[in-house]
Amino acid sequence: MDDEQGQGQAEQGPGSGILHVFGRQLKRFRECTEYDRAAFGAATGYSASTIASYEQGRRVPPPRFIEQADEVLGARGVLVEMKEEVARAQYPAFFRDAAKLERQAVELHSYDSLVLKGLLQTEEYARAVFELWRPLLDEAVIEERVAARLARQEIFSRRPVPNLSFVMEESVLLKRIGGDDVWRGQLEQVLLIGQKRNVEIQVMPSTRGEHAGLGGPFTLMEMQDGRTIAYTEVQGDSRLHTERSRVRELEATYGIIRAQALTPAESLALVERLLRDT
Repeated sequence: MDDEQGQGQAEQGPGSGILHVFGRQLKRFRECTEYDRAAFGAATGYSASTIASYEQGRRVPPPRFIEQADEVLGARGVLVEMKEEVARAQYPAFFRDAAKLERQAVELHSYDSLVLKGLLQTEEYARAVFELWRPLLDEAVIEERVAARLARQEIFSRRPVPNLSFVMEESVLLKRIGGDDVWRGQLEQVLLIGQKRNVEIQVMPSTRGEHAGLGGPFTLMEMQDGRTIAYTEVQGDSRLHTERSRVRELEATYGIIRAQALTPAESLALVERLLRDT
Protein backbone atom coordinates (compact mmCIF):
# COMPACT_ATOMS: atom_id res chain seq x y z
CA MET A 1 0.00 0.00 0.00
CA ASP A 2 3.15 2.15 0.12
CA ASP A 3 3.57 4.56 3.04
CA GLU A 4 -0.12 5.49 3.22
CA GLN A 5 -0.81 4.89 6.90
CA GLY A 6 1.98 7.11 8.21
CA GLN A 7 5.35 6.32 9.69
CA GLY A 8 7.39 6.47 12.84
CA GLN A 9 9.97 9.11 13.70
CA ALA A 10 12.88 9.73 11.35
CA GLU A 11 14.69 6.41 11.22
CA GLN A 12 18.42 6.04 11.49
CA GLY A 13 18.39 3.33 8.86
CA PRO A 14 19.70 3.16 5.31
CA GLY A 15 19.38 6.60 3.80
CA SER A 16 20.00 8.66 6.94
CA GLY A 17 23.76 8.43 6.30
CA ILE A 18 23.44 10.44 3.09
CA LEU A 19 22.10 13.37 5.11
CA HIS A 20 25.29 13.46 7.18
CA VAL A 21 27.46 13.16 4.07
CA PHE A 22 25.55 15.95 2.37
CA GLY A 23 25.69 18.07 5.53
CA ARG A 24 29.45 17.74 5.83
CA GLN A 25 29.93 18.68 2.18
CA LEU A 26 27.56 21.64 2.55
CA LYS A 27 29.45 22.90 5.59
CA ARG A 28 32.80 22.45 3.87
CA PHE A 29 31.73 24.47 0.83
CA ARG A 30 30.15 27.14 3.02
CA GLU A 31 33.28 27.58 5.10
CA CYS A 32 35.46 27.70 1.98
CA THR A 33 33.43 30.65 0.72
CA GLU A 34 33.63 32.29 4.18
CA TYR A 35 29.85 32.52 4.58
CA ASP A 36 28.59 32.19 8.13
CA ARG A 37 25.28 30.39 8.53
CA ALA A 38 23.25 33.57 8.81
CA ALA A 39 24.70 35.08 5.63
CA PHE A 40 24.36 31.84 3.71
CA GLY A 41 20.79 31.48 4.94
CA ALA A 42 19.99 34.98 3.79
CA ALA A 43 21.45 34.21 0.35
CA THR A 44 19.26 31.11 -0.05
CA GLY A 45 16.14 32.21 1.85
CA TYR A 46 16.57 30.01 4.94
CA SER A 47 17.23 30.74 8.60
CA ALA A 48 20.61 30.09 10.23
CA SER A 49 19.01 27.39 12.41
CA THR A 50 17.68 25.61 9.31
CA ILE A 51 21.13 25.72 7.70
CA ALA A 52 22.54 24.20 10.90
CA SER A 53 19.97 21.41 10.73
CA TYR A 54 20.95 20.63 7.14
CA GLU A 55 24.66 20.64 7.96
CA GLN A 56 24.15 18.37 10.94
CA GLY A 57 22.03 15.90 8.99
CA ARG A 58 18.98 16.46 11.19
CA ARG A 59 16.61 17.62 8.43
CA VAL A 60 16.12 16.72 4.78
CA PRO A 61 16.95 19.69 2.53
CA PRO A 62 14.48 20.20 -0.35
CA PRO A 63 15.73 19.89 -3.94
CA ARG A 64 15.38 23.62 -4.56
CA PHE A 65 17.69 24.43 -1.64
CA ILE A 66 20.29 21.96 -2.90
CA GLU A 67 20.26 23.62 -6.32
CA GLN A 68 20.53 27.08 -4.76
CA ALA A 69 23.33 26.00 -2.41
CA ASP A 70 25.31 24.45 -5.23
CA GLU A 71 25.10 27.69 -7.22
CA VAL A 72 25.72 30.12 -4.34
CA LEU A 73 28.67 28.14 -2.99
CA GLY A 74 30.17 27.37 -6.39
CA ALA A 75 30.05 23.63 -5.73
CA ARG A 76 30.07 22.85 -9.46
CA GLY A 77 27.46 20.12 -9.24
CA VAL A 78 28.89 18.25 -6.25
CA LEU A 79 25.84 18.99 -4.10
CA VAL A 80 23.35 18.57 -6.95
CA GLU A 81 24.72 15.08 -7.64
CA MET A 82 23.46 14.02 -4.21
CA LYS A 83 19.98 15.48 -4.73
CA GLU A 84 18.21 12.22 -5.63
CA GLU A 85 19.72 10.24 -2.76
CA VAL A 86 18.97 13.05 -0.33
CA ALA A 87 15.37 13.11 -1.56
CA ARG A 88 15.04 9.40 -0.78
CA ALA A 89 15.86 10.16 2.86
CA GLN A 90 12.48 11.93 3.14
CA TYR A 91 10.84 8.52 3.11
CA PRO A 92 10.79 6.09 6.02
CA ALA A 93 13.50 3.47 5.64
CA PHE A 94 11.04 0.70 4.78
CA PHE A 95 9.68 2.63 1.79
CA ARG A 96 12.86 4.02 0.19
CA ASP A 97 13.51 1.19 -2.23
CA ALA A 98 9.85 1.09 -3.28
CA ALA A 99 9.86 4.87 -3.85
CA LYS A 100 12.84 4.54 -6.19
CA LEU A 101 11.12 1.80 -8.18
CA GLU A 102 7.91 3.82 -8.31
CA ARG A 103 9.76 6.68 -10.01
CA GLN A 104 11.06 4.28 -12.66
CA ALA A 105 7.87 2.27 -13.28
CA VAL A 106 6.17 2.35 -16.68
CA GLU A 107 3.01 0.87 -15.17
CA LEU A 108 1.67 0.99 -11.61
CA HIS A 109 -1.42 -0.77 -10.29
CA SER A 110 -2.60 -0.46 -6.70
CA TYR A 111 -5.29 -1.89 -4.45
CA ASP A 112 -5.98 -0.09 -1.16
CA SER A 113 -8.40 -0.85 1.64
CA LEU A 114 -7.51 1.51 4.52
CA VAL A 115 -6.68 4.96 3.15
CA LEU A 116 -6.29 6.48 -0.29
CA LYS A 117 -3.07 5.79 -2.12
CA GLY A 118 -0.47 8.45 -1.40
CA LEU A 119 -0.27 9.24 -5.10
CA LEU A 120 -3.92 10.37 -4.98
CA GLN A 121 -3.79 12.36 -1.76
CA THR A 122 -4.16 16.12 -1.46
CA GLU A 123 -1.70 17.99 0.73
CA GLU A 124 -4.37 18.49 3.41
CA TYR A 125 -5.40 14.83 3.42
CA ALA A 126 -1.79 13.66 3.58
CA ARG A 127 -1.05 15.98 6.50
CA ALA A 128 -4.13 14.73 8.34
CA VAL A 129 -3.01 11.12 7.84
CA PHE A 130 0.38 11.85 9.38
CA GLU A 131 -1.09 13.93 12.21
CA LEU A 132 -3.36 11.03 13.16
CA TRP A 133 -0.50 8.53 13.35
CA ARG A 134 0.41 7.04 16.72
CA PRO A 135 2.91 7.33 18.26
CA LEU A 136 2.85 11.01 17.38
CA LEU A 137 5.23 12.32 14.75
CA ASP A 138 7.32 15.47 15.19
CA GLU A 139 6.07 18.47 13.23
CA ALA A 140 9.27 18.54 11.17
CA VAL A 141 8.84 14.87 10.29
CA ILE A 142 5.23 15.48 9.26
CA GLU A 143 6.25 18.30 6.93
CA GLU A 144 9.02 16.19 5.38
CA ARG A 145 6.65 13.28 4.84
CA VAL A 146 3.98 15.51 3.28
CA ALA A 147 6.53 17.09 0.93
CA ALA A 148 7.82 13.66 -0.07
CA ARG A 149 4.34 12.35 -0.74
CA LEU A 150 3.44 15.31 -2.93
CA ALA A 151 6.74 15.02 -4.82
CA ARG A 152 5.81 11.46 -5.79
CA GLN A 153 2.82 12.81 -7.70
CA GLU A 154 5.08 13.98 -10.51
CA ILE A 155 4.33 10.52 -11.88
CA PHE A 156 1.13 12.02 -13.37
CA SER A 157 3.06 14.53 -15.48
CA ARG A 158 6.03 12.34 -16.35
CA ARG A 159 6.90 11.69 -20.00
CA PRO A 160 6.39 9.17 -21.41
CA VAL A 161 3.24 8.81 -19.35
CA PRO A 162 2.97 5.59 -17.31
CA ASN A 163 -0.20 3.50 -17.22
CA LEU A 164 -1.79 3.80 -13.78
CA SER A 165 -4.75 2.10 -12.15
CA PHE A 166 -6.12 2.30 -8.62
CA VAL A 167 -8.75 0.17 -6.92
CA MET A 168 -9.99 1.31 -3.53
CA GLU A 169 -12.62 0.17 -1.09
CA GLU A 170 -15.79 2.25 -0.94
CA SER A 171 -15.17 2.57 2.80
CA VAL A 172 -11.92 4.44 2.04
CA LEU A 173 -13.91 7.14 0.24
CA LEU A 174 -16.34 7.43 3.16
CA LYS A 175 -13.65 8.13 5.78
CA ARG A 176 -13.69 11.87 6.46
CA ILE A 177 -10.03 12.05 7.42
CA GLY A 178 -9.15 15.64 8.28
CA GLY A 179 -12.77 16.77 8.48
CA ASP A 180 -15.49 17.60 5.96
CA ASP A 181 -13.58 20.25 3.98
CA VAL A 182 -10.49 18.09 3.59
CA TRP A 183 -12.66 15.12 2.65
CA ARG A 184 -14.53 17.05 -0.05
CA GLY A 185 -11.27 18.39 -1.45
CA GLN A 186 -9.91 14.86 -1.57
CA LEU A 187 -12.95 13.55 -3.45
CA GLU A 188 -12.56 16.37 -5.96
CA GLN A 189 -8.93 15.38 -6.46
CA VAL A 190 -9.93 11.76 -7.10
CA LEU A 191 -12.31 12.99 -9.80
CA LEU A 192 -9.65 15.16 -11.44
CA ILE A 193 -7.03 12.43 -11.49
CA GLY A 194 -9.58 9.85 -12.63
CA GLN A 195 -10.22 11.90 -15.77
CA LYS A 196 -6.63 11.59 -16.96
CA ARG A 197 -6.33 9.39 -20.04
CA ASN A 198 -3.58 7.22 -18.54
CA VAL A 199 -5.37 6.69 -15.20
CA GLU A 200 -8.21 4.35 -14.26
CA ILE A 201 -9.81 4.54 -10.83
CA GLN A 202 -12.21 1.88 -9.60
CA VAL A 203 -14.18 1.45 -6.39
CA MET A 204 -14.94 -1.85 -4.73
CA PRO A 205 -18.52 -1.44 -3.40
CA SER A 206 -19.13 -2.38 0.22
CA THR A 207 -22.09 -4.50 -0.88
CA ARG A 208 -19.97 -6.80 -3.04
CA GLY A 209 -20.31 -10.36 -1.79
CA GLU A 210 -17.34 -11.72 -3.75
CA HIS A 211 -14.01 -10.10 -2.98
CA ALA A 212 -10.55 -11.31 -3.97
CA GLY A 213 -8.70 -8.61 -2.02
CA LEU A 214 -9.21 -9.81 1.53
CA GLY A 215 -5.48 -10.49 1.87
CA GLY A 216 -4.83 -6.75 2.09
CA PRO A 217 -3.41 -3.87 0.03
CA PHE A 218 -0.58 -4.21 -2.49
CA THR A 219 1.01 -2.44 -5.44
CA LEU A 220 2.31 -3.85 -8.72
CA MET A 221 5.02 -1.97 -10.62
CA GLU A 222 6.15 -2.89 -14.12
CA MET A 223 9.65 -1.73 -14.99
CA GLN A 224 11.18 -0.73 -18.33
CA ASP A 225 12.94 -4.09 -18.63
CA GLY A 226 9.61 -5.94 -18.44
CA ARG A 227 9.94 -7.11 -14.83
CA THR A 228 6.97 -6.69 -12.52
CA ILE A 229 7.71 -6.06 -8.84
CA ALA A 230 5.10 -6.24 -6.10
CA TYR A 231 5.11 -4.19 -2.91
CA THR A 232 3.23 -5.10 0.27
CA GLU A 233 3.16 -3.34 3.62
CA VAL A 234 1.46 -3.69 6.98
CA GLN A 235 2.15 -1.67 10.13
CA GLY A 236 5.47 -0.39 8.81
CA ASP A 237 6.72 -3.84 7.82
CA SER A 238 7.18 -3.92 4.07
CA ARG A 239 8.47 -6.23 1.39
CA LEU A 240 9.33 -6.05 -2.28
CA HIS A 241 8.45 -9.26 -4.11
CA THR A 242 10.51 -10.10 -7.19
CA GLU A 243 10.04 -13.87 -7.31
CA ARG A 244 7.89 -14.62 -10.34
CA SER A 245 5.56 -17.09 -8.63
CA ARG A 246 4.53 -14.61 -5.94
CA VAL A 247 4.19 -11.72 -8.38
CA ARG A 248 2.05 -13.88 -10.67
CA GLU A 249 -0.30 -14.64 -7.77
CA LEU A 250 -0.75 -10.94 -7.01
CA GLU A 251 -1.22 -10.11 -10.69
CA ALA A 252 -4.01 -12.68 -10.88
CA THR A 253 -5.56 -11.34 -7.66
CA TYR A 254 -5.50 -7.80 -8.99
CA GLY A 255 -7.18 -8.86 -12.20
CA ILE A 256 -10.02 -10.46 -10.24
CA ILE A 257 -10.31 -7.42 -7.96
CA ARG A 258 -10.70 -5.14 -10.97
CA ALA A 259 -13.36 -7.43 -12.44
CA GLN A 260 -15.31 -7.39 -9.16
CA ALA A 261 -15.07 -3.62 -8.67
CA LEU A 262 -17.23 -0.96 -10.30
CA THR A 263 -16.09 0.15 -13.74
CA PRO A 264 -14.07 3.41 -13.94
CA ALA A 265 -17.15 5.30 -15.18
CA GLU A 266 -19.35 3.86 -12.43
CA SER A 267 -16.66 4.61 -9.85
CA LEU A 268 -16.32 8.28 -10.78
CA ALA A 269 -20.11 8.56 -10.80
CA LEU A 270 -20.11 7.22 -7.23
CA VAL A 271 -17.57 9.86 -6.18
CA GLU A 272 -19.70 12.54 -7.81
CA ARG A 273 -22.75 11.32 -5.88
CA LEU A 274 -20.82 11.46 -2.61
CA LEU A 275 -19.88 15.07 -3.33
CA ARG A 276 -23.39 15.99 -4.43
CA ASP A 277 -25.03 14.45 -1.38
CA THR A 278 -22.83 16.20 1.21
